Amino acid sequence: MLFNGNKTFDREVIAGIAGHLGGTRVAWDLFLEEDFRLRLNGMDRWQGDGVIADFDDPAVVRALSGCTVPVVGVGGSYGNEDAYPPGVPYVATDNFKLVKLARDHLIDVGLQRFAMFSLPEAQESRWAQERECAFRTLMAEDRMEAEIFRGCETSAASWDAAVQGQIDWLRSLPKPVGVIAVTDARARQLLQACAIAGISVPEQVALIGIDNDPLVRMLTRIPLSSVIQGAHEMGRTAAHLLEQMLHGVRLSNTRILVPPAGINVLASSRFQAVKHPHVMRACHYIRQYACQGIKTHQVAEYVGVSRSSLEVYFRQELGCSVHDMILKSKLEAAKAGLESGERSIADVALGCGFTSTQYMHLVFKRELGCTPRAWRDRALGERTAA
Repeated sequence: MLFNGNKTFDREVIAGIAGHLGGTRVAWDLFLEEDFRLRLNGMDRWQGDGVIADFDDPAVVRALSGCTVPVVGVGGSYGNEDAYPPGVPYVATDNFKLVKLARDHLIDVGLQRFAMFSLPEAQESRWAQERECAFRTLMAEDRMEAEIFRGCETSAASWDAAVQGQIDWLRSLPKPVGVIAVTDARARQLLQACAIAGISVPEQVALIGIDNDPLVRMLTRIPLSSVIQGAHEMGRTAAHLLEQMLHGVRLSNTRILVPPAGINVLASSRFQAVKHPHVMRACHYIRQYACQGIKTHQVAEYVGVSRSSLEVYFRQELGCSVHDMILKSKLEAAKAGLESGERSIADVALGCGFTSTQYMHLVFKRELGCTPRAWRDRALGERTAA
């Protein structure tokens, strides 16, 4: 298996391959680097029986061009048929449907302006350019201009300039706007840029990524909405194809497009048309700092109005109190923390600003009709079933 385990997409594909092996009588001995990194040195001397590989990486495609054992490619879909590798069975994530699902979601929450945050053009990120093409096509169908910003590559040396470029681009966009980022990692950068620039999310910029990466969710102040790729299904499908090839079935030009599995909708894209500037500013502050245990009076101080006035504005605009909004933000963060399955319930409660595990338990029972443990178990069960 030639994949980079530091990428969420690759990890999910590997998990799908493992799911196929666990659900069948196939007994494969797998070669995968101990640190789950993709290395091609010595591949020409490898004595294995078959390969499943990340064909988004041009170096992998070149390294396997003369391979004499069965190979199954996994990667992004292409609008141009000639871009697919010839003679190789190929399992693709449907880039068009990924972008369409994200845009449809932004339309459903009431937005009318859209933009995309992509990556600099490179052979290694052809999938990002395909997502740009999908966005352009969708915008052209509605006779709208496709606003796309690629920004800079991520590096320590260029970080300050990269963030300033993102801020300048965000400020130039008419508001409110829905932004689709080609990955969760790019979406996280924009969330930081919005926080630095004082741009309200999602009131001014509603943001959605692609990958549903649990690590990225832990690194954002505002819970990030994301399209869930069907990477598990891709891994299972690729393993099934290789199994058939090992039994002599010819599948040289087989091509399977796997649609997205859905959307994990969180706070970053839950747009509401908020008109009052004090409410917009307060919501922006709450989404960033709710989990730090802020109180209503602190929100009012940040906005620069009295507590009673802010409560009136909230009731008029949102039909709830400032405290309700703080609690809702903490609950969203807690749900995301539990769904990752990587922290204990007590750690989630503490990290999301609840005074105790018992209080979080009471809030879950009142607001969601279940306990935090039941919520986590259900989320993890759905992920395993998928």
